[in-house]
Amino acid sequence: MMRTALSSVLLDAPRAAAIWLGLLGVVLLAVTGLLLRPRLFRFDAGTRIRDAALPSRSDHADQRRDQERWAEEVTIAAERADATARHRRDEWLAAQDEAEQAWRAYETAEADVRRLSDAAGMPLPQTARTPAEYADRERWLHRAALDAYWRRELSVEQLSDVFAHRGWDPRLHPVEQELLLRRAVRDHLLARQRAAREREQATWRAAELSAAAARSLREEATAALLPVAAERESVLPLTAPGAAEQTREIPAVVGRAAVAAY
Repeated sequence: MMRTALSSVLLDAPRAAAIWLGLLGVVLLAVTGLLLRPRLFRFDAGTRIRDAALPSRSDHADQRRDQERWAEEVTIAAERADATARHRRDEWLAAQDEAEQAWRAYETAEADVRRLSDAAGMPLPQTARTPAEYADRERWLHRAALDAYWRRELSVEQLSDVFAHRGWDPRLHPVEQELLLRRAVRDHLLARQRAAREREQATWRAAELSAAAARSLREEATAALLPVAAERESVLPLTAPGAAEQTREIPAVVGRAAVAAY
């Protein structure tokens, strides 16, 4: 029996020695790796938490592309809005000049009416009331009205009334006819000035809306360029001190790039 037990022990000894040598080799490899590459076995809580909180590299790349695409689209929209705002402002300036010119023309016509009103109060020269005289007065009225129309001082409706004698008496003295004509010119210029003022106010409102839309799009485009910097700032407490000093300069660089782009 003892021989049998001893023989079995002797037979199992090489196998046990091989197992122990294998375990010893694994331990030696682990110790060697720890001595040569200590960072592989170091538990970095900040890194683990940061890696768990941040998305994967593929997700982060997709988000970055989406952000860049969105920023590009908003930038293009902002540039178009700026062009529209400049166009609306030019329209408003042109309408403002037109309104000012219409007002000056009305003031001149009003001064002519006052001057002729004072002259009409004086005795009129006496002329022979003959068919030839009446024909001359009618020709003078038609010619004066046509000249005023070509100067854009009368509307086509007013000119038609003159030639059709609707509200106009061609037999009146030329001084009286000129006073009536100047009053018609004044009324027409006043209506044109009011219409020009309304157009000027409408173009001003359109310019203000376009400018506000352009400002909003510029702000949105600027904000679209900053998520990367904001993301890096949000993970600063989880980084090492040296890395924090290096990363702290990134938002300023991105901000300057955004301002330079606009």
